[in-house]
Amino acid sequence: QNSMVLSAAIFITLIGLIIYLHFVKIDQESLLVIGSLGIQVTSSYASGKESTTFIEMGHVKDVVINEAIHMQKVIYYLCILLQDPEDPQGVSEVVPLFQSSKPRLDCLIEVYKSCQEILEQRKTAPQSS
Repeated sequence: QNSMVLSAAIFITLIGLIIYLHFVKIDQESLLVIGSLGIQVTSSYASGKESTTFIEMGHVKDVVINEAIHMQKVIYYLCILLQDPEDPQGVSEVVPLFQSSKPRLDCLIEVYKSCQEILEQRKTAPQSS
């Protein structure tokens, strides 16, 4: 009887670990910004699985560094502001980036500056029809 309970507990623990590694534990996050196309966000899980999200540049209003207070500590994170289709001045959604890796502020500033350069080039480039 005890060995059955122990075997079941070990089996459930292993299944839980596999699910955690496959769906929860993010190993690496990357951001690719192409001014003429859009922004690609890729998350690589510990199991090797990858999840990719693509946001068209026409939907991007801005990229900002946001701050939040968590457990008596200020944390900073990079966000993409998506343009509201009904109100060009409004924001329809805020997409946070690097939620698992939580890079330091100085790293976020470097990524932010690069994103802003690309966004500025897109705004100043002549629009072809």
